[in-house]
Amino acid sequence: MILRRTLIVACTAVAAAFAMATTPAAARSGSGSGPAGGTAKPPGEGLHLAPAREQLAALRRRTITSRALLEQYLRHIERANPALGAVVTLDAAGARAAADAADRHLAATGTPLGALHGLPLTLKDALETEGLLTTCGSPDLAGHVPGRDADSVALLRAAGAVVVGKTNVPVMCQDIQTSNPLFGRTKNPYDDTRTAGGSSGGPAAAVAAGLSALEVGSDLAGSLRLPAAYCGVYALRTSGGIVPTRGHVPRPPGWLTSSDMLSIGPIARDAEDLDLLLEVLAAPAPADAPAWRIDLPAPGRRRLADYRVGLWQDDPYCHVDEDTRRLLDKVAGVLRSAGATVDGATRPVRLAESDVLFQRLMYATAGATATDAGFADDIAAADKTPADAPGGLFLHARTMRHRDWLRANEDREQLRGRWADYFATHDVLITPATPTAAVPDQTGVPLPSRFITVDGEKRSYFDQTAWLNLAGPARLPALVMPAGRTAAGLPLAVQIIGPHLADRTVIDVAKHLARELPRPVRPPAFTA
Repeated sequence: MILRRTLIVACTAVAAAFAMATTPAAARSGSGSGPAGGTAKPPGEGLHLAPAREQLAALRRRTITSRALLEQYLRHIERANPALGAVVTLDAAGARAAADAADRHLAATGTPLGALHGLPLTLKDALETEGLLTTCGSPDLAGHVPGRDADSVALLRAAGAVVVGKTNVPVMCQDIQTSNPLFGRTKNPYDDTRTAGGSSGGPAAAVAAGLSALEVGSDLAGSLRLPAAYCGVYALRTSGGIVPTRGHVPRPPGWLTSSDMLSIGPIARDAEDLDLLLEVLAAPAPADAPAWRIDLPAPGRRRLADYRVGLWQDDPYCHVDEDTRRLLDKVAGVLRSAGATVDGATRPVRLAESDVLFQRLMYATAGATATDAGFADDIAAADKTPADAPGGLFLHARTMRHRDWLRANEDREQLRGRWADYFATHDVLITPATPTAAVPDQTGVPLPSRFITVDGEKRSYFDQTAWLNLAGPARLPALVMPAGRTAAGLPLAVQIIGPHLADRTVIDVAKHLARELPRPVRPPAFTA
């Protein structure tokens, strides 16, 4: 195996980096004016900021080559990434070789390699990439170069994608903001004092800033959707079981299993591009491919007016702030004006009950990779800690007996049944994505001392994901989309949840909603 040469992209001082990232106002305006002296831009210049489907169309028409498009991305990453800290490992040599191969293939055959022919993209550093450093932000994996792609990465390469590099995560994906000792912090592209979220903070920031048109992230406790909400992009937690998860760290390299609630899904700048990437990712694991196929149903309705929409705007268990309440009111008005049937009263489950069950199942699965000594310590601590004491839920769930897990799993199946009953009369449910817009970054603050503020009230740090955790136990598709912004310009998002395997329906509702809502404003420092 030939190892691809990797370049670790380090963060520089913020002030100097923003100077590098900022371009002249004329270039940011999209007016099409060239550099000083009036020289016109080369054909296709700026295409890297277009939707992925437009880039793919240009590649197939051969109005731009994969290599030329890749060079645009590399220049943009060089200018913008030092201020952002999103791309942490750059494989320029490997990407150029793959882009040149894609161009030769198209020239020789006239046929694209696949649905993502020649498209440069970055990948979350939790997904193993053959020959390319994969650290999951952990010093223990600082030199880990896998000999095999994760199954989801293999699907992307088979579709013709060009892997440019890897994007940042917290250590072993174990935080809901993004920072680690190897690569530092990923900043929110709208405000560098705010978090980009986690664990897919690098991927979401990269897509928002135009460093990649598409990304693939992973979601257990909102790790895909929280960063998307904070960075103003779209993300889909796919239905459980439709995207293979082997090769996802933090399960140790070489493990074949993942958490039973882990979902891998796409990140994009619009809903149409989510659909494009879902088509590639939704596939059986290689061992099942000879006999199985994934054939997701088409959207359930044709127009927004035809949809039966549940609306859950707030809940005492996790109150949202005034900006988010106003946003949900606005979305409700849009739905009703479009003629959709809106039910704001019926609830599929209790938010508190669902969230506690989710936490129990999540902590239980996380115990799989504990060391023997560490797990013994947890058992000893659990024996001394009441279940309702601080830390009691974590310790008792992490060390539960198999019988207790079976009981919890039965509770999960009962919960799935209640969701199924709800979706017999509703097509989708729309909820807040988060209680607030992106919160201040708290890198360096010990976890027990972290908190968020909602309308002046100090709240648990983990309240950020309470609404996102609704979809996890029932393995439901859940999409986050930008739907507005605060007075300070931070993105605000909503979540759309659908029945199991109705991924295309939640994407379709997002497409319809996007046409009725204000167009998202992209972070100005990264739009050239």
